[in-house]
Amino acid sequence: MSTFIIEGGHQLKGKIQPQGAKNEALQILCAVLLTAEEIRIDNIPDIIDVNKLIALLKNLGVKIEKVGSGSYTFKADDVNLKYLESAEFKEDGKGLRGSIMIVGPLLARFGRGYIPKPGGDKIGRRRLDTHFQGFINLGATFRYNKEDLFYGVEANKLKGTYMLLDEASVTGTANIVMAAVLAEGITTIYNAACEPYLQQLCKMLNRMGAKISGVGSNLLIIEGVDTLGGTNHRMLPDMIEIGSWIGLAAMTKSELTITNVSWDDLGQIPNVFRKIGITVERQGDDIHIPAHKDGYEVSNYIDGSILTVSDAPWPGFTPDLISIILTVLTQARGSAIVHQKMFESRLFFVDKLIDMGAKIILCDPHRATVIGHDFQSQLKATTMTSPDIRAGVSLLIAALSAKGTSTIHNIEQIDRGYENIDKRLRAIGAKITRIEGN
Repeated sequence: MSTFIIEGGHQLKGKIQPQGAKNEALQILCAVLLTAEEIRIDNIPDIIDVNKLIALLKNLGVKIEKVGSGSYTFKADDVNLKYLESAEFKEDGKGLRGSIMIVGPLLARFGRGYIPKPGGDKIGRRRLDTHFQGFINLGATFRYNKEDLFYGVEANKLKGTYMLLDEASVTGTANIVMAAVLAEGITTIYNAACEPYLQQLCKMLNRMGAKISGVGSNLLIIEGVDTLGGTNHRMLPDMIEIGSWIGLAAMTKSELTITNVSWDDLGQIPNVFRKIGITVERQGDDIHIPAHKDGYEVSNYIDGSILTVSDAPWPGFTPDLISIILTVLTQARGSAIVHQKMFESRLFFVDKLIDMGAKIILCDPHRATVIGHDFQSQLKATTMTSPDIRAGVSLLIAALSAKGTSTIHNIEQIDRGYENIDKRLRAIGAKITRIEGN
C-alpha cells in the first residue's frame, strides 16, 4: 500500500492541464468491440482503471498498439470469446466496475456477453438492473449465477424496441446504446443519460456508421445497422479533474490556470463553484482562478435561506464532485448543506475532515451541514486512508491546505482516477512525496 506525504500550507502557482476523461474512456474503450476495423483513440488517461480495461481487452484478443503518449489503436478482428468463461476473466472483470460495459458490445456483435459482479469504489449500492433490463427489452435472455456472482446475457439477434429507463444511468445508457446500434429495427430510449461523455460515445458510433439521433437529449432513437467501421476519436478533458483543481486553488489561496477545459462541456460546474464564492474566470478555453487572499463567501438563496449543493443527472451537478465541494466549503465564509442523493456511503469520509478540525455535521448518509472556518482556523495535518477515488483527492486537497505534514495511505485509490497526480502537483509548487508500498 503506497502513501503520500504532504507538507501543507503552501501556495501553488502555474498552469495545469487536465487529463483525458476517465468516465468517457471506460465507455469508448468498450465500443472498440463493436467492429473488426481499426479504431484510434487519443488523449487516453494513464490511470489504473483505464489500464485495467485495456489489459482486459487485450486478454479478449483485441490487437492493441500504443502509437504515442495517450494514443492507442485497437482492432477487435479476432476476439477470444473463450476468455469470457475462464477463471482469469472472472478475476479480471470483478476488479473494475467499468468492465460491465463490455457486455453490450459483445452481446450485439457475438450474441453473448458475460461479466462477474464488478467492483470499484465502496460508495454504496450501484445496481446493474438498468443495464440488464435494457438487454432483456432488446430480446436477450438473462441469467445470474449466485454462487459465482456471474452475469450473462445471450441472444440470437437483438430487436429494436421502445424502453423507458428506470433511471438515467450513464453506464446503463451507454451499454444499451452499444447493444442497440447493431439490433434489428429501431430502438427508442427515453430517460436516457445525456452527459457529455455519453454524447461523445454516440458521436463516435455515428462516425462508425451507426444511426443515432437525439444525441444530447434524454430521448435517443437508434436505427440498427448490420456492421460498424473504424474511426478516430479524441477524449474530452476530465471534468472531475477540472473541478478538483478549482477546489485546490481556492483551498490553498493559489492562482492557477487550468488549460484546455472544453468550457461548453462543463455544465453547472463553474456555476456551483461560483455559488460558494470562488472566482472562476473564462480565458478562451482555459479557466483562471485568482488567488483568493480574502477567502470566499457562500451565497444564500434570494430569500436568505441556506445554500444546498446537491447532485443530479446531467445537466445537473455531477455526483463525482460532491466530495470536493464539501471539502472546499470547510474554509468558506458561511455555511451550506451538501446533499449527495445517489450514493449512501460517499459522505462517510467526512470523519477524516472532522479530525483535521473541520466543522461538519453528518445529518445522515446523504446529507452534511458544513460550517466554514473562513480561514480563521487552519485545518490540522493528520494521518488518513483514502477510501475511494474522489474522497481520496478531497483529502489530498485538505492536506495541501492544512498546517503541518499529513500522511495519506492507500493512494492506489487516487491513482485509479488521477494520472501522475503527485508529479503534476509538484510542478505547480506542491510539497508532496510518494512512498511506494510493498
